[in-house]
Amino acid sequence: MGKPRQQVISRFFAPKPRPDADADADADADAGDSSVGKPRPSPKIAATLSFSPILLRSKRSLAQSPTLAPKRPRLIPNSNPSLHQRFLNKLFEPSNVSSESSKPNSGTTKYTPLEIQVLDLKSKHPDVILMVEVGYKYRFFGDDAEIAAKVLRIFAHMDHNFLTASVPTFRLNFHVRRLVRAGYKVGVVKQTETAAIKAHGENRLGPFARRLSALYTMATIEVAEDMGGGGGEEGAGGEGNNYLVCVVEERLSSGTGNVRLKAGFGVRVGMVAVEVSTGDVLHAEFNDNVMRSGLEAVILSLTPAEMLLGEPLSTTTEKMLLAYAGPASNVRVERASRDCFNEGGALAEVVSLYENNNDNLTAEHGLENTTIGKEENHPIGIEGIMGMPELAVQALALIIRHLKQFGFERILFLGASFRPFSSNIEMTLSANALHQLEVLKNNSDGSAEGSLLQVMNHTCTPFGSRLLKHWVSHPLRDRNLISARLDAVAEIAKSIDSHKASEVVFEQMEKSLCKVLSPPMVNSIISSVLTMLAKCSDIQRGLTRIFHRTATPAEFISVIHMILLAGKLLQKLHIGDDDSNDNVQVMTVKSTLLRRLIVSASSPSIIAHSTKLLSCLNRSAADQGDILNIFNAGNDQFLEVSRSHTSVHEAEEKLNSLIAQYRKQLGIRNLEFMCVSGITHLIELPLDTRVPTNWLKINSTKKAVRYHPPEVLAGLEELLLAKEKLTVVCRTAWDRFLMGFGKYYAQFQAAVHALAALDCLHSLAILSKTQNYIRPSFVGDEEPVQINICSGRHPVLETILRDNFVPNGTCMHADGEYCQIVTGPNMGGKSCYIRQVALIAIMAQVGSFVPASSTKLHVLDGIFTRMGLSDSIQQGTSTFFEEISETKHILQHCSSRSLVIIDELGRGTSTYDGVAIAYATLHYLLKHKKCMTLFVTHYPKIMDIQHEFEGSVAAYHVSYLTSKKPLEVAYSRKGFSAENLDQGEVTFLYKVVRGASDKSFGLNVARLAQLPPSCITVASIMAAKMESTMTSCGRRQLQELISLAAQERCSSDCRTLKEESKCYHDLATGLHQLLSFLSGDSDDANNVNIFSSLKGAKDLASNIIECYSNCRCVGQGDFTKGLLV
Repeated sequence: MGKPRQQVISRFFAPKPRPDADADADADADAGDSSVGKPRPSPKIAATLSFSPILLRSKRSLAQSPTLAPKRPRLIPNSNPSLHQRFLNKLFEPSNVSSESSKPNSGTTKYTPLEIQVLDLKSKHPDVILMVEVGYKYRFFGDDAEIAAKVLRIFAHMDHNFLTASVPTFRLNFHVRRLVRAGYKVGVVKQTETAAIKAHGENRLGPFARRLSALYTMATIEVAEDMGGGGGEEGAGGEGNNYLVCVVEERLSSGTGNVRLKAGFGVRVGMVAVEVSTGDVLHAEFNDNVMRSGLEAVILSLTPAEMLLGEPLSTTTEKMLLAYAGPASNVRVERASRDCFNEGGALAEVVSLYENNNDNLTAEHGLENTTIGKEENHPIGIEGIMGMPELAVQALALIIRHLKQFGFERILFLGASFRPFSSNIEMTLSANALHQLEVLKNNSDGSAEGSLLQVMNHTCTPFGSRLLKHWVSHPLRDRNLISARLDAVAEIAKSIDSHKASEVVFEQMEKSLCKVLSPPMVNSIISSVLTMLAKCSDIQRGLTRIFHRTATPAEFISVIHMILLAGKLLQKLHIGDDDSNDNVQVMTVKSTLLRRLIVSASSPSIIAHSTKLLSCLNRSAADQGDILNIFNAGNDQFLEVSRSHTSVHEAEEKLNSLIAQYRKQLGIRNLEFMCVSGITHLIELPLDTRVPTNWLKINSTKKAVRYHPPEVLAGLEELLLAKEKLTVVCRTAWDRFLMGFGKYYAQFQAAVHALAALDCLHSLAILSKTQNYIRPSFVGDEEPVQINICSGRHPVLETILRDNFVPNGTCMHADGEYCQIVTGPNMGGKSCYIRQVALIAIMAQVGSFVPASSTKLHVLDGIFTRMGLSDSIQQGTSTFFEEISETKHILQHCSSRSLVIIDELGRGTSTYDGVAIAYATLHYLLKHKKCMTLFVTHYPKIMDIQHEFEGSVAAYHVSYLTSKKPLEVAYSRKGFSAENLDQGEVTFLYKVVRGASDKSFGLNVARLAQLPPSCITVASIMAAKMESTMTSCGRRQLQELISLAAQERCSSDCRTLKEESKCYHDLATGLHQLLSFLSGDSDDANNVNIFSSLKGAKDLASNIIECYSNCRCVGQGDFTKGLLV
């Protein structure tokens, strides 16, 4: 088979025996192989492995020989047994040895140069999971390796002194996102020098220089370097917002805040929320109560991905925030001290940071004498900072400090869009309203499925979806702004009615641009723009990545090119030519809001800037990731890049010119340089060719040998250094190019925001057409508050039930009936009805069409809800305390222009206390607030409030049918058997009608829930007995009152005692029959005439009492006649 091939393995990779293990190794060797005494090989000698097939077959035959005793396999050759045992313990019980593996004894352990680097980096960043670049892998060490093994499901093992795990470099994006999604702060440590630079530098004998190059958290990952802004396979960001929220507070002292403390406010809260990936900044400062309902509303509305707690915080606030950032949410929480911000220190620090950053930005962009440098660098300005509340400034200072470690603080100085969380033109929905109305998420699993936002969201782009979420959670309070949105939605919806395809419209437009454009043209172009934007990445976040200088060239070209195409398409609507072009007879777009958005997204400055920026870059090189050729040649803007290219070209020419020298030296005229396996400038010669001794042999074949002469080696080294310098220059030029984009950021940001608004309006138009919604009408602000809805439908349930949903109307007016008390059986649809009214009001003030046949509304300033049952064990509050706290919040904040819906108030305590609290709450709303009120209750006593507020309050109930007749139910109650107590089947009609219902049919719900029949039987008997006891008690009290009145009247009346007693006895008999009649009628609501007869019976009883008070007797025949009416 010939001479076996051999491969030499460097002694660097040979196992190194430990000094303390030499004796044990010798003993093992002697015991393991006593017949053959082989000397121990020196570790300095290179190991030689043979790959001969003959030897391979001989080894296999020896292994299969039965005469030789088998040897025990050694899992780790020449290793320390204690280290091997620790590895096994870590393998089977990783949690028990984490402290041992990650924290070795520094007194006796010798660390490798890489481990020393890791220890130094970990001491500087103890709260960060470090991913250290080592060759073609990113490695974790110590506790970080244990966490990575659990989260990433990768294998961790012992290596030298630390537990370690690794992932390939090309999977960095994926694994970083998984760790960030789990709530960790991840840092990437990269090598700061290449092999070529290291070989010619001072550090050529040491390890590669490394530093922390990037930090990642949920709030910053979408704009961070190497993340691509795409969300990854398990994206940490997605389409939603990733707000970083900083919360600070101060306790209101009794000396300075008597009014606030009396109003129930205990603390004053300051908040700043930053969306780093979009540049959106919100700030607020407000007084909050003991339940922190105001702060909870902010948190639920923003759904932050990361929270920064400005200590000190009260225990109540901290518990509420930590409850939101529970283990299931993966919301990361950091703490920061604000002790240094006392006595105005926060304002001074923020102002100083702004001034220093302004000087840096002016120097970077060279904008000393330009308008852009003076105006665009400070969207908020020092004046705006001075005008912010004190606590909000403290939160802003903490945010700036926090973002400095990521390098993203520039967004707060140059590109941020500052605005208050709540304003006079927007309604801020409370936390209860968002949760109980299921505006953003459902109450079952917390997802968007089944929420109002999910029904209304037909957006095409991620940034449009985020803006629509803000619209839905912050309805407008300005009638003019609402009408502007409705006009835009109506115009787009009208253009959708056309059945012409967009391609036909484009062909007609190309033939004659001067013809009158039809309304369908608007929807066609907007749909084309949105469809195009939906196919690319999130351009809003891409724009912010460009601003932060973390975008790749391919991403830069993609974002700017999409904005350019969208602007050019929208320019075809000729919005700017409507007033100047005489050939256009009719305006192409009539809505003022639509025209303003289209002009903002397609302004000539945006088109010009986009074209100029794209002209500087080479798209093909950007797509290939070739940073060396990213800039177009001949551009005077990148002279240093051109000089570096020239240096590389000269080095290549110098190398190529050497071939003439070697042709003459070797006497080979056709000699050429060749490239094999990436190795360039090789000289290939036959085996028998004699070459100078200083030529370096690179590789060979059976017929030829390839060499590098010393001049070629020097030239290759010079070429490599020139290319390294070119790479550095190109990266610096690219960073400077992105930095120069900052002066255009505000204009591009406004264009993207206009595109997002167009997407939202287009979504609302699609909603109105697909769901057959109608446009709501609003009365003037000077008119009384009113809610008139004809055949209203629940927007979410209608999508599920389709045609089976039963619509209901609502009519409330401030000068008439402005309160509805809704009663009816359980599961009859009471809560659905009141939610329906609130959701229709929200949709109308968002600017959407609504599910009804007609509406006439007044703009509301707030919608308040008190529904359902909940407690907060973590905050130490009971269900009833939560219920009353929510009620107090409503009574404090609602006004005469608010809508209040309260569902079954008072259920969390005893019947009498619950009735009293519900009655008093409704009485307060009617007397002091006079707001639109929907009050659901099962307490009949609440109906008595109609007498005090006659004409302002009306009773309603959700209609139903029972299988038993009223008289059958009435007579069945005389016996307490299970058969007599069966109320029959109940059929819900879900129609809200006038009149009260004193039956809730709770036993019917128990039957539907499949409670054991024995339990239902016992409950039926118990309910009948309690009802009978209450009725008997009421009858005795009535007879006692009648007897007392008779005795008082007898002293002054001329009648005899016998006639008086007989008269009152007749009255008692008649009233007893009247009460029996009332209790029998209320069990069946099928016939509408029952309610009229009830009203007649009530009037009859009033007349009887009035007659007896005036000493006029009514005979038994009169009773019978009255009862038959």
